[in-house]
Amino acid sequence: MSWKTALYNYVHGKNQAELEGSSAPMEAHVSDSAYLRKQETRLNRLKQNNLEREAKPVRSETKLRLTSMRDTAQGVLADIQLRRAIHYRIGSVDHIEERMEPERILIEETPSGKWLVGRVETLSAERSLPVKQRAIDGEDSGVIRRVPSLPFINHSILQSGAPESAVRKIMYNREKVVEYAETWWNSYNPKYERFEVDCTNFVSQCLFAGGAPMDYTGKRDLGWWYAGKQGSHELWSFSWAVANSLQSYISHSRRGLRGHAVQDPRELQPGDTISYDWDGDGRFQHNVIVTAKDANGMPLVNAHTYNCRQRYWAYKDSPAYTERTKYIFVRVIDEM
Repeated sequence: MSWKTALYNYVHGKNQAELEGSSAPMEAHVSDSAYLRKQETRLNRLKQNNLEREAKPVRSETKLRLTSMRDTAQGVLADIQLRRAIHYRIGSVDHIEERMEPERILIEETPSGKWLVGRVETLSAERSLPVKQRAIDGEDSGVIRRVPSLPFINHSILQSGAPESAVRKIMYNREKVVEYAETWWNSYNPKYERFEVDCTNFVSQCLFAGGAPMDYTGKRDLGWWYAGKQGSHELWSFSWAVANSLQSYISHSRRGLRGHAVQDPRELQPGDTISYDWDGDGRFQHNVIVTAKDANGMPLVNAHTYNCRQRYWAYKDSPAYTERTKYIFVRVIDEM
């Protein structure tokens, strides 16, 4: 038995665990007891969620891509990507959820010569970084500081200067939003920067594809805008790329892109957004775009970071989910 066989056994066990709602199929291939406990908790949540939805798993397909590997003193350290397709049925309606799961795996050889997965690390946290944690001026100094809100006047995207009353109203095109979200859910539009935590950048791109007009101020903490690059500098507002800032902007905007919170996720339509506060502390760390509804009328979403397509909105299978998780369901206004 080789380390590669151990890796494939792990992937097969994980695929089966998704169907059964239990970590048991992985136990023969993983020695990391803490990871198995976390998986058991996650899969139990998923199983209960499926029962509540009356969703019956039919089959699960997992494709493995080895992106890097190196030998270490402890064993083989491998970075992998799992592309998963979960087929399930609600009543007579079939659904498919797709997602990408990047992981770092340490595969160890036991004294008896058997290879086992000794440690599993999730490489995507589905949590937006704090605003002041990223230096935007091109320097990677490692110093945590707030970026000054200096104006950058990009005349190519300024409005014509006509009074607001004279500006033609824009109808939000939800079909275009979904088309964009389906096109780019598992890749990155080269017209935009790719962020380490890319969820809100992706949702902003979807909203913009649907015709939501940028509110360009040239200041980081005002408006909702993306102005491309000037030299090595990326120019965008916090609301474009930071989860809590986008949620706040849409809810409080009085022109252009704006929306209002609704209580029931069934009220959402494709093109609306959901924000996630994993810790229940009032700061939102993840955003998704609604792209479809399931047979129960519940929203299915596309997102980046853990790239996913038509994933059930509750995210109870996410490593970031906690019992304190809170949501805001935002209905985007159609006339802008």
